[in-house]
Amino acid sequence: MSLKSFLKNNRHTKLLYTGLASWKNDGIRMTLARMRMRKHRILNEKEYMKNYLPSKEQLEKERRTVFDKDITFSIIVPLYNTPVGFLREMIQSVQAQTYSKWELCLADGSDDQHPEVRQVCERFAANDSRIRYQKLEKNYGIPGNTNACLKMATGNFITLFDHDDMLHPSALFENMKAITEQGADFIYTDEMVFEGSIANTVLIHFKPDFSIDTLRGHNYICHLTSFSKELQEKVGYFSEDYNGSQDYDMILRLTEQAQKIVHIPKVMYFWRRHSGSVASDVSVKPYCMVSAKKALADHLEREGLKGEVVDSSILSTYKINYEIEGTPLISIIIANKDHIDDLDKCLKSIFEKTTYPNYEIIIVENNSEVKETFSYYERMEREHDCVHVVKWDGIFNYSAINNFGVKHSEGDYILLLNNDMEVITENWLEEMLMFVQRKDVGIAGAKLYYPDNTIQHAGIIVGIGGSAGHAHKGFPRSDGGYIHRLTIAQDLSGVTGACLMTKRSVWDEVGGLDEENFVVAFNDVDFCLRVREAGYLVVFTPYAELYHYESKSRGYEDTPEKQKRFDRERTRLRKRWAKILEEGDPYYNPNFTLDREDFSLRDR
Repeated sequence: MSLKSFLKNNRHTKLLYTGLASWKNDGIRMTLARMRMRKHRILNEKEYMKNYLPSKEQLEKERRTVFDKDITFSIIVPLYNTPVGFLREMIQSVQAQTYSKWELCLADGSDDQHPEVRQVCERFAANDSRIRYQKLEKNYGIPGNTNACLKMATGNFITLFDHDDMLHPSALFENMKAITEQGADFIYTDEMVFEGSIANTVLIHFKPDFSIDTLRGHNYICHLTSFSKELQEKVGYFSEDYNGSQDYDMILRLTEQAQKIVHIPKVMYFWRRHSGSVASDVSVKPYCMVSAKKALADHLEREGLKGEVVDSSILSTYKINYEIEGTPLISIIIANKDHIDDLDKCLKSIFEKTTYPNYEIIIVENNSEVKETFSYYERMEREHDCVHVVKWDGIFNYSAINNFGVKHSEGDYILLLNNDMEVITENWLEEMLMFVQRKDVGIAGAKLYYPDNTIQHAGIIVGIGGSAGHAHKGFPRSDGGYIHRLTIAQDLSGVTGACLMTKRSVWDEVGGLDEENFVVAFNDVDFCLRVREAGYLVVFTPYAELYHYESKSRGYEDTPEKQKRFDRERTRLRKRWAKILEEGDPYYNPNFTLDREDFSLRDR
């Protein structure tokens, strides 16, 4: 197949699911090289799915497994005019489960022109007592038909399943393991989209572990979802108020109340793409987006958060503009040694573009040698009341210099900022502050670009390269990233100290940057991980954008001495955070490679 044919045949899937298309209204296009890479990725996913089924021996071992809990799964499937071929495959995929304690609850709202749906279901039910079928008086819509299924359910756990999709034979077995081994009351898995047959993989969605801000950006949890009957009874039934996004609303309500959310990083669900399905094109059901925004708004109200839900840049993704309380002082800490041209560009962009009214800039002068530097400082302090220069006399230590700057600042919020930055987004401070003001958030970071409009930073992933790397590094600025991740706010393990906002209270709680162990490298990663360890979230927002004029080739390895220091600090990071390196970054699926920053698959 030619590249042109490939793009034509897969355009909607890329646009709506992976955000792989970088055009806007068909105007901007990706480079041919980038698209070839994306085509290669999907071909790799097809190769991955060739081995999606366990061996016969493994399947038999699963069937013989005895668990220490007696759990029955009620698989909920609302039916409406289901094509009988899809219907049979759906039911057969349930019957193929290696864990046999299940009931399949089918509530049929099909019209009189589709009697074959009832005929097929009744034949299956006659031969398998675990299949329960009810013909509804009329079609009550997806929420109503699903509620009819729920009223039929007698199991301990509820599993949501669409009438035209298929389950992996180990789906319930893996769910059962999550319940017995981890005490899960809410479970979700990875999924793949196929067209025609399962062998024709369109894409695979490898998901992060539970991430509330990612969930508020779009319903990344989706399929397969299971939850305890007790949890469902606590939150109630599906609501017709969210028709088209009733699952999104239910997932938000369930995760608000769940005690143990477990993500199974395996493809356990096969989502069929066909004409008229959301998997083909979400624009076929535009009312879904209206319902989704209502579900999010109601979720915020339940959580005691004030904010406005708006559409993001890709269909079916959302942005929340959290209400900012007051205008607290933000202290911007900038370390500087000479490099006045860089610093001047940075400061001018702040003065000319920043809409937030209350900030101070603490320039930490560290051992400048050029006379003009000090003349520049004097001019800045004279012309701008918000600028204050403090002098650091010690040897270069990035962590100590920033800690020193924070001690000389007065803001309730602290922003670490490199001197080689240029503000793009006028409300960049508001976009980060709205997150850091939340009680559950300790840090917010921004989206940074190289001068050539490729991504320098979109959050930090722990484990890449044996230590940590930047997500989507080198991607075009207009790219949506893997499954929209360049277009929505999300929880991550870390963000770069080149532009990092935090509360002063959190800074003090964890002791600022570690100036003893991380003089130059990994101090930001370590700080973020300590903040997460203290129980706070770290949020990356793509809505605060800046240029970072860091050279792509510059690093810490340009002299033997610097290389040794870098290696020492990397070793310390690995030792201190050995557990997360061993278990894997919770916001980065273990199926992805640790050799690159492009969300490509791990070599097998």
